[in-house]
Amino acid sequence: MRITWYGHSAFKLEFGPSVVLVDPFLDNGVFKGDRTAATAGTTHILLTHGHFDHVGETVEIAKRTGATLVADFDLAQWIGAQGVEKLEPMNTGGSIVLGGFRVTMTQAFHSSGKLDNGVSHYLGDPHGLIIAPEGEDEPVVYAMGDTGIFGDMKLINELYAPTVGFVPIGDRFTMGAKTAAYACRHFFDFDTVVPCHYGTFPLIDPSADRFVELMDSVRGTTVKVPGVGESFETES
Repeated sequence: MRITWYGHSAFKLEFGPSVVLVDPFLDNGVFKGDRTAATAGTTHILLTHGHFDHVGETVEIAKRTGATLVADFDLAQWIGAQGVEKLEPMNTGGSIVLGGFRVTMTQAFHSSGKLDNGVSHYLGDPHGLIIAPEGEDEPVVYAMGDTGIFGDMKLINELYAPTVGFVPIGDRFTMGAKTAAYACRHFFDFDTVVPCHYGTFPLIDPSADRFVELMDSVRGTTVKVPGVGESFETES
C-alpha cells in the first residue's frame, strides 16, 4: 500500500485498483501542491465525520472523479443533496465491501456538524474507519478520525487487528500527544503509526515531536512522520 499524507487528517491510500481518499481537506494551509493532480483517479472518498476540516473538498472531488462517497448515513445524505451521485451510507459497527476492500465504521468520541451563520447543523455521528484490503500483503488501516481516548479501542484492536494507525495528536479537539501515545502503547499492536491533526491551525499542536518522543520506547512500532504531500510504502 502506498500512503500519502496531505496535512491535517487528509490521506490517500493506493492499493490494487483502488485510490482511496480519507477526509480530503486539502485546502488546509499546509498542502501547497496541485489538488487536481493529487486527487486524480480517486475511486473512493471516506469521511470520518462532518466537520469542515474533514469533509474538505469532497463534493468537488467526487463530482470530478466519479468517486464513491462512504460516510455516516446523515452526512452521506447531505453530500448527496449537493449532487454527488455515488453514495454508500453506513453507520457505527457496520461494514461494507467496496470491490477490493472492506470498510467498517467504529465509534469515535467527538462531534459532527456544519456551522451556518453561527448555527450548528447535525451531520450524523463521528466515526473511526477500519480499511481492510482484500490483498494478503496489504495492511489493515485504522483511521481514528477525531477522537478522545476510550477503553473500547482495545476491542477494536482485537476485532480488526489494524497494523497501521492514523492517530490524531493535536490536542484541544482530539487526543493530545500524551493520550494518543498511551492509546497506541496500551490498546494496539500497530506496526506503523502516522500522527495527524496537528500543524494546521494555531489552536492545535504545531508538530509531532512530543508524540514521537513518547513513542520512542515502543518496540515493534514505527512512527512515520511524513512531510506534507510525501508518500511512503507499507505492507502487512
